[in-house]
Amino acid sequence: MDFFLNLLLALAAGWMIKARVQQQRIALLARYLSRYRIEKHIETVTQGYLRALGERDLGRREQVWSLLRGNEQALCRQATQLADDFAAADAAATRVSKLPLWLPFASRLAASFDMRQALRVHARGICRAIEGNTGASARDRAYAISAELLLLQHTCHWFCRSKWIASARMRSRHRTSYEQALASVLPQTRSEYLQLVALGRRG
Repeated sequence: MDFFLNLLLALAAGWMIKARVQQQRIALLARYLSRYRIEKHIETVTQGYLRALGERDLGRREQVWSLLRGNEQALCRQATQLADDFAAADAAATRVSKLPLWLPFASRLAASFDMRQALRVHARGICRAIEGNTGASARDRAYAISAELLLLQHTCHWFCRSKWIASARMRSRHRTSYEQALASVLPQTRSEYLQLVALGRRG
């Protein structure tokens, strides 16, 4: 009887710790994101890509691509500013466990990576896809940018919740797996990202 009571108490304590930590992380990231319109630009750009790709009239399609350039540039600029600002966050609060599921104190006791470094990887990847991917077709360019943005969102959810929750959310909302998004970003982003978040690597 004492065993089951102790188990219930341990589970309850773990749940309370999890709720508190996740609320703190959500509040921390939201405080920095609130300074920018990154989420709004992501929505505008991704919906615009779908509209452009579904447009049969070539003139109208080019017009949509052209209208999206300002939002793309704003995304590059603001993602970079976010990474720069977030670099000032407390190092102890920005460690992220590499384990798939959330465990108490896992970011301190097990393999982890630094969210500040992850945001820098994402900022570079987004800007590279927007500004440096000039040789790609409009379709391939939009595909790469979308993948970079999806991976950024996945990392943000991973930071706030867990890798498993982030992957499930991506699959539910975007019908895309974490592995698909990772395979679709630019090669340099994928290399830098895996160097940071892969188990068995120091991050």
